Amino acid sequence: MSNDKDTFNVADLTSALNEDNRADLVNALKSKIQSLAGQHSDILESLSPNVRKRVEVLREIQGQHDELEAKFFEERAALEAKYQKLYQPLYTKRYEIVNGATEVEEGAVKETTPDGEEDQEKGVPAFWLTAMKNNEVLAEEISERDEGALKYLKDIKWSRIENPKGFKLEFFFDTNPYFINSVLTKTYHMIDEDEPILEKAIGTEIQWHPGKCLTQKILKKKPKKGSKNAKPITKTENCESFFNFFNPPQVPEDDEDIDEDAAEELQNQMEQDYDIGSTIRDKIIPHAVSWFTGEAIQGDEFGDLEDDEDDEDIEEDDDEEEEEDEDDDDDEDDEEESKTKKKHLRRVEEHSLVMASRVSDLQSASSSRCRRSFM
Repeated sequence: MSNDKDTFNVADLTSALNEDNRADLVNALKSKIQSLAGQHSDILESLSPNVRKRVEVLREIQGQHDELEAKFFEERAALEAKYQKLYQPLYTKRYEIVNGATEVEEGAVKETTPDGEEDQEKGVPAFWLTAMKNNEVLAEEISERDEGALKYLKDIKWSRIENPKGFKLEFFFDTNPYFINSVLTKTYHMIDEDEPILEKAIGTEIQWHPGKCLTQKILKKKPKKGSKNAKPITKTENCESFFNFFNPPQVPEDDEDIDEDAAEELQNQMEQDYDIGSTIRDKIIPHAVSWFTGEAIQGDEFGDLEDDEDDEDIEEDDDEEEEEDEDDDDDEDDEEESKTKKKHLRRVEEHSLVMASRVSDLQSASSSRCRRSFM
């Protein structure tokens, strides 16, 4: 972040500059880049000639690696785009079955009610709600109040955006008593899509029907006894809801608007927001049926167990390091004695190796003689 003097919008600035000023800006940027390159050259100049030659060759190797990596990212994007197109017909079939647009006839058994009438229930009710609730990350975001609205969710799609880089999620809803919007979107702008580094997120403003807002709740308090105003006091409060996902945290333009604790809290909120979005993109959309049936839960839990084991290993390593630090003082006192013992042990080891080598030679010679005696 920067202060007011350093904060500017590049597009507005560029449009306001004439050609001469633009040239000056470009030259200033070039000078900055050259100064950064100069810092690297200072490092090289501090090396001896032989080491410098080796580092230069290493830089050439690094350059070749970076070129290959750039091709990898390019081919990966093309491959991903290719398979996204191949997935679409399958997603379309899934949409039609889930929402009752297509009935499954082959191998299906038509259920009947006790009265003998055919079952009129269409599609797969609460398909997306159930799939999301079975995912640990999303289940924490969905409140009981949200479930009524999420039952109207018909489909979720995602697409990559190019300018700026990032991706967009689209949530398609049937007509419902909660809000007017038929589509709610969430767009992520990435600084570096491959890392990934999030710049900002933008969500749809939800048009709630009167009294149906799920991100706020109305509190009513009875007036105090003896109060002239007999009407209850109403107060509106923000509350936890999945639909807060469409109102993501925003980074203030001015550093002075936020302190260190608030900045850390904002960072945590943005990381959590991206975690939800990437979970929907990478897990829920492609594997929605497995999340609906619960089959995906087991595989996800195994992944979490591996992560937990890694964390435990790290904690154990930290504990061992602390114990080693505590023993450092005692080790220093015994250092001379330890050196003497090590010298003695080395002599013993060397002697043992010599003896082992001799024994091995003797065994080889003996084996050779035995072979010759049987020939």
